[in-house]
Amino acid sequence: MRTPPDDLVVLLDEDGRPAGVAPRATVHGEATPLHLAFSCYLFDADGRVLVTRRALSKRTWPGVWTNAFCGHPRPGETMQDAIRRHARHELGIAVDALEVLLPDFRYTATDADGVVENEVCPVWFATTTDEVTPNPDEAMDLAWISTADLGRATSAAPWAFSPWMVSQVAQLADLVPGTGTGTSGAPDDVALVG
Repeated sequence: MRTPPDDLVVLLDEDGRPAGVAPRATVHGEATPLHLAFSCYLFDADGRVLVTRRALSKRTWPGVWTNAFCGHPRPGETMQDAIRRHARHELGIAVDALEVLLPDFRYTATDADGVVENEVCPVWFATTTDEVTPNPDEAMDLAWISTADLGRATSAAPWAFSPWMVSQVAQLADLVPGTGTGTSGAPDDVALVG
């Protein structure tokens, strides 16, 4: 049976260049090939950041807290279009002010069941004024928190969060330390460490 083109992920070579495609359902396993993804941090009008708890039905890291949403762009799809598509699908919202803050973020992590994540995963910031309505297949809970609280939480209890978010928050804190830069709709007092 042929995989529909809207369910393919972009495989990458070791230099991060496109090297083919594979069905999303077959990519994640004990020997996950390097592939393209993204992480999006979402801010509201009050400058709070959204964290979501992954649904228990998720194949990797079920039930852990993470950034607003993640996903994989389809072959030929721009990263911005992929982010907008996932925002609608996972949270029922439209997003604005998309900006990439960590364009070269890459990580490998293995969950408790032995499933490996192996991604080049640019980190984006976005804003929304919409009411979030999580898709229960994607997120089982959510919370809007201050960036300072997010930094303190990931430092104090990294085991409660996705490994990619823990690493991203540390790198974002280095990028925008202290009072932050106020870019991309993020609050002027952005502080991702406590």
